[in-house]
Amino acid sequence: MTVSTSAPRDGIALVTVDFPPVNALPVHGWYGLAAALTAAGRDPDTRAVVLTAEGRGFNAGVDIKEMRRAEDHEALIGANRGCFAAFAAVYECEVPVIAAVHGHCLGGGIGLIGNADAVVATEDATFGLPELDRGALGAATHLARLLPAHLMRPLYYTGRTLTARELQQHGAVWEIAPDQAALRECALELAGQIAAKDGYLLRLAKEAINGIDPVDVRRSYRYEQGFTFEANLSGVAARHRAAFATGEEK
Repeated sequence: MTVSTSAPRDGIALVTVDFPPVNALPVHGWYGLAAALTAAGRDPDTRAVVLTAEGRGFNAGVDIKEMRRAEDHEALIGANRGCFAAFAAVYECEVPVIAAVHGHCLGGGIGLIGNADAVVATEDATFGLPELDRGALGAATHLARLLPAHLMRPLYYTGRTLTARELQQHGAVWEIAPDQAALRECALELAGQIAAKDGYLLRLAKEAINGIDPVDVRRSYRYEQGFTFEANLSGVAARHRAAFATGEEK
């Protein structure tokens, strides 16, 4: 279970998440991802970052089993703070971040790609926020960066998913690759075009574009997290997590 960084091409950092079987990240995984992204962006030789994953899917959100094992709210607080750190690290990375998505991209995965500068995906990629079915709230901030409001809202309420093609129709996916092998090349091609630019100007451009965003993503997501804590204090979140876990075990 790792988050690793490599340099496949000049000026490009490849950050790879690998938490089998489905890339549902434990608390330390979110913090590790945040640290890797921050370090990659601070490296003066890096001009673009590709965020990708091994295994069956890009990201399945938080590790609910870890949360259920906890006897207090420590795991919940850790997951919330870890997600906040990882999402912010994507958004505030000093250079552009390209998310390369295959398979499922759920929950926290939406938080990651919603903060990225670009998204490439495989044909089989699916995207959604099943938060209400897991007794949680959050990442509507990031889904709203990908989709118009009257599509984002019913998707959030129902927990339905969209395909990469459907997301592309709304301008949220840059390019679609036929399979996972082609996905990495697709992401590296875009990263290479970006990395060919002047590194100093790229950093200025990233900061400038973030500065003109109409919504403060850090404050907006933190506001959502407050309702996640309320759901947990009420007891409803634990009931839904237990039901989800029981369904997984069958």
